[in-house]
Amino acid sequence: MSASLDIRLKRANKVYHEGEVLAGVVVIVSKETVQHQGISLTMEGLVNLQLSSKSVGVFEAFYNSVKPIQLITSNIEVVKPGKVPGGKTEIPFEFPLHTKGNKVLYETYHGVFVNIQYTLRCDMKRSLLAKDLSKTCEFMVHCLPQKAKLQPTPVDFNITPETLQNIRNKHCHLDATNCVITQPLTGELVVQSSDVAIKSIELQLVRVETCGCAEGYARDATEIQNIQIAEGDVCHSLPIPIYMVFPRLFTCPTLETTNFKVEFEVNVVIVLHDDHLITENFPLKLCRV
Repeated sequence: MSASLDIRLKRANKVYHEGEVLAGVVVIVSKETVQHQGISLTMEGLVNLQLSSKSVGVFEAFYNSVKPIQLITSNIEVVKPGKVPGGKTEIPFEFPLHTKGNKVLYETYHGVFVNIQYTLRCDMKRSLLAKDLSKTCEFMVHCLPQKAKLQPTPVDFNITPETLQNIRNKHCHLDATNCVITQPLTGELVVQSSDVAIKSIELQLVRVETCGCAEGYARDATEIQNIQIAEGDVCHSLPIPIYMVFPRLFTCPTLETTNFKVEFEVNVVIVLHDDHLITENFPLKLCRV
């Protein structure tokens, strides 16, 4: 006798904000009547911190501080022990997204060394002869939008490497480095002159994750995405548009707490035909408005 368990949230995009109610149904499908010892739901929000291999052994104190940080936890009994009839049964539930004390619900973020995740788990306990059923569903939390209007701060720059003399007077600008996470990063790039042929021009989005405690901090930068905006030896004095969408889950509003930080940068990378790289780096501040 087989039975299946599923969790379906009312919102198709599974995005919620602090103070809202997480609502949905537990779906049980079975050909025959199912005997159970109770059905429960557990909601949990955790920040998992991890050390990079280069930091292991350097900060022994980290092993005590890099423990999961619990943001929210709640448990409810959906159905008391009994029977579920054969066929499809839907049991509605509601969970308020409220934190205790001064805790804050950080935005969902999937990183390498910092991971902020919210899950809903349904458990159906059964007798010794039948296997317990369990189903886990992830939902997303977005931080509340800032009410203040964001003023874009354009950045103009030139790259004239003194040591290389490869590229001269390469004018470009980013429309803003304090960015709205739901809007693309935009700008313009112009190559005025080049002694060596250009192979490619790329935009590289980088996350900078910092984990630590009073004894020390480990800071690691990893690439999120790389977009080629030009290929080959581009026409000189021709404006090349810069356009990059911030990927969902892998980016979040810039975050700074006592135990960890999540920051973002963008690199403009010029690859020359001899595979030499010229890179210009810009810190970004992401927010939700």
